[in-house]
Amino acid sequence: MEINISSNNVTIEGNIKSINDFQKIKTLLDQTIIEHKSIVLNIVNSISITSSVIGYLNKLVLKDGINIKMIVGDSQLLELLDDLDLISTFNAKLS
Repeated sequence: MEINISSNNVTIEGNIKSINDFQKIKTLLDQTIIEHKSIVLNIVNSISITSSVIGYLNKLVLKDGINIKMIVGDSQLLELLDDLDLISTFNAKLS
């Protein structure tokens, strides 16, 4: 998994599958939200997302008041977010 950040745009390439992936995402997003209260999260090709990442993103939105716009590149991930009723929470759309 690789993460690139430009201003408030965060692009994740590769599958999000391990605790190390979660820790990397959390660390980089924690740094980003210091300056930005709105994040565009582009998940290019991951077919799933770990529960720890979902929980962390939920916390950012519901507790910290961060606005997330999630753009996913794989329809399976969008279906997963829909099944979990998170489409509106993360403003998720298919790219």
